[in-house]
Amino acid sequence: MSRPGVLLPVNGHNFGSQGGPPRVVVWEWLNEHGRWRPYTATVCHHIENALREDGRGRVALGQVDAQLTPYVIDLQTMHQYRQDTGTVRPVRRNFFEPSSAPGKGIVWEWENDAGSWTPYDTEICIAIQNAYEKQHPYLDLTTLGFCYLVHFHSMCQVNRQTHRKRRLRRRMDLAYPLTMGSIPKSQSWPVGSGSGLPCSCPQCLLVNSTRAASNAILASQRIKVPPGPPPALPPPPPPSIHPPGLRQSNTYSGGAAGWGRTGEGVRSTGGIRNGSGFSRSQSVPGAAPYPGQNNLNRPGEQRTSGSSSRASIPPGVPALPVKNLNGSGPVHPALAGMTGILMCAAGLPVCLTRAPKPILHPPPVSKEDIKPVSGISGICRKTKKKHLKKSKNPEEVVRRYIQKVKSPPDEDCTICMERLVTASGYDGVLSHRGIRGELVGKLGKCNHMYHVLCLVAMYNNGNKDGSLQCPTCKAIYGEKTGTQPPGKMEFHVIPHSLPGYPDCKTIRIVYDIPSGMQGPEHPNPGKKFTARGFPRHCYLPDNDKGRKVLRLLLAAWERRLIFAIGTSSTTGESNTVVWNEIHHKTEFGSNLTGHGYPDPNYLDNVLAELHRQGVMEERCLPY
Repeated sequence: MSRPGVLLPVNGHNFGSQGGPPRVVVWEWLNEHGRWRPYTATVCHHIENALREDGRGRVALGQVDAQLTPYVIDLQTMHQYRQDTGTVRPVRRNFFEPSSAPGKGIVWEWENDAGSWTPYDTEICIAIQNAYEKQHPYLDLTTLGFCYLVHFHSMCQVNRQTHRKRRLRRRMDLAYPLTMGSIPKSQSWPVGSGSGLPCSCPQCLLVNSTRAASNAILASQRIKVPPGPPPALPPPPPPSIHPPGLRQSNTYSGGAAGWGRTGEGVRSTGGIRNGSGFSRSQSVPGAAPYPGQNNLNRPGEQRTSGSSSRASIPPGVPALPVKNLNGSGPVHPALAGMTGILMCAAGLPVCLTRAPKPILHPPPVSKEDIKPVSGISGICRKTKKKHLKKSKNPEEVVRRYIQKVKSPPDEDCTICMERLVTASGYDGVLSHRGIRGELVGKLGKCNHMYHVLCLVAMYNNGNKDGSLQCPTCKAIYGEKTGTQPPGKMEFHVIPHSLPGYPDCKTIRIVYDIPSGMQGPEHPNPGKKFTARGFPRHCYLPDNDKGRKVLRLLLAAWERRLIFAIGTSSTTGESNTVVWNEIHHKTEFGSNLTGHGYPDPNYLDNVLAELHRQGVMEERCLPY
């Protein structure tokens, strides 16, 4: 495959020109945890080819990977769109040395719970390959933010806390595309609209800040791996002897009001607390720190008193406590924690307060106090196993919602990214009787135009429930249904108030879905799926808008839109029941996780999410 030699401007950025050193290009997308996940080399070549042709166009990923058929990348906004659900994620164009793992086509992967292989993030893959080439016996991933040891002799990954082992493997794949030219200052995500300046939204500021902090730590804390065997994992530390309300860094232990002093039950050391009341360097008497670990102790600076601690602080540097770890302040918890680590590494004072625990459930409620929801009959809804309707012929469904266009305009079909006046990009890939590749149709309500063959391909990749969703404006034609497994939804009123709603009681929703076998509409038919964390309790205020949301959630439950079977964004487990684009509040008495109250915008937001799924009040069943 040919390699691009010229970088084109994207969204106002010039991505280089001839004459600079060669670089490997890896396109990545941002997941829910703020981690950049790489696309495969094949997909990256496809994106680079599209970038050379039109730096402000769209790239349909399904043309090179059938599993990515719903996904489109907009090179102008640098976002990935999932056309069947409307999910939007940032993407970026990252650069690495040609001698790195992506440049050689080397991929390191770990085995997940389903027995399939998951690739490591690009930076981790490069670090593992570098250690492998240097014939190190193992690699400690602590400096990269992961509590794992990678053993090359046994080809396994060991969790340092749980001691759980997973297999890993090294495989050869297509090398990532190579480009020439200078590296842009911005890696093209995220950017303002044509301004060339980084985006100033809170998410972007957080990602950029924590990335810079991570790089600073890695640059200052790199330790060479010795050729010998890795150290034995320490036993669990003894129980903490510190007061339950305070978790304090040992870098500074006295002098200022409100700080722990030596002799008051707070042990002073030169290390950072590991969450159990002891520094890692003291968890085993006389034990040496792990190789590659962020060991912030400095030789000869074992601080045992307030005076010696104060003497180690540079003159004129104020004590800056970081107290925003509970999410209540203007600083994001992750950024506050990273700031604390950097301040400790520089020998500055830092105070880390213990984050309060979330209040997930209300106080106990007797059966006599549980009441039905006013205006809604019953207290329970059940869904059974779906039976596929064989009459839903793809061509018939598509033709039901479109009108033929005899003279289509000379513009792009946003599904295949080919011009409407030419044949569909799926012509030759899909063959359907009576549908020519040049045939163009216009959707009835929104008037957006596509190749008919592209609409058939999009429908085949979805739930095949007789409904169609416009990939441009997300308008839904017909009644959209999902692939939610069978289960039970209970709802009732309890005599407690949610934070922010002191004048009304609370609607409690209980979802219960058992584990089972996947059906033909699921990702892996005939394979078992798990259902973790059930029954799941969710909460709404018992007012007019809360009851309206409940009615719509009941309709969404009947249409099997609340849950789906997929990969958990929290645990990484595949073939498990996950939430499906409709957010719920699972935290009763606090909002520490972002899934609780008070949240004055939640009811409006969830109504908008339900509307995007085609669940509107005028279409609801008469509950």
